[in-house]
Amino acid sequence: MKTVLGFAAALLFSVSASAFDAEAKYKQSCMACHAMGVAGAPKAFDSAAWAPKLATGMDALVSSVTNGKGAMPPKGLCMDCSADQFKALITFMSKAK
Repeated sequence: MKTVLGFAAALLFSVSASAFDAEAKYKQSCMACHAMGVAGAPKAFDSAAWAPKLATGMDALVSSVTNGKGAMPPKGLCMDCSADQFKALITFMSKAK
């Protein structure tokens, strides 16, 4: 029984983790600043603007988002985002379209 419950919990976690929609969350929480580069925010989909930030490493970027940096408050505008979701958002915004 424990094996079945463990498997069910793992399956539910993997479905919920893969159900994260970075584009929708970007539009809801990140676009207000990153679409126009407000207050020095790197513009979304401008890979050159993101390159120096990405060079610091993903963990450093997630830490900046979590703790706030410059004009960006802690967690930006995404109070319910996890570290993995911030990673997905950073990856989404840092790629050229």
